[in-house]
Amino acid sequence: MAAAMNLKADEMAERLKCFAIRVVKFARALPTDGPTQAIAKQLTKSGTSEAANYHAARRGRSRDEFIAKLAVAAEEADETENWFRVIADSSIVSTTKELRELDWLVDESRQLRAILVASVRTARMNRAKSQNRSSNP
Repeated sequence: MAAAMNLKADEMAERLKCFAIRVVKFARALPTDGPTQAIAKQLTKSGTSEAANYHAARRGRSRDEFIAKLAVAAEEADETENWFRVIADSSIVSTTKELRELDWLVDESRQLRAILVASVRTARMNRAKSQNRSSNP
């Protein structure tokens, strides 16, 4: 059971890392005007922070630290989704290739956020169950 959970966690870490790399490449290809570069910087920060905070969560020294870092990763995922909406609604990208990549990134961003939010919820429920078992021997 623990091995299967570890495998899923490893897969999630790899998926987040690959997503972060694609976010960086996408941001590098955005136009170089001031407003777009400000958005690109924020997108890059939040899009790479998801992977970094997930990595930190997995190395947490306590269940509370794990949950806190996982929650930050979920918040960053939500922010990343917001920046993709801004990019899409501002028509910053226009070529077929750019739009295809944006579509993929938006879809992956939604999936990752949903997984992270569900993971936070599960971790909090497991913590509460564990605390209840400890207080009711």
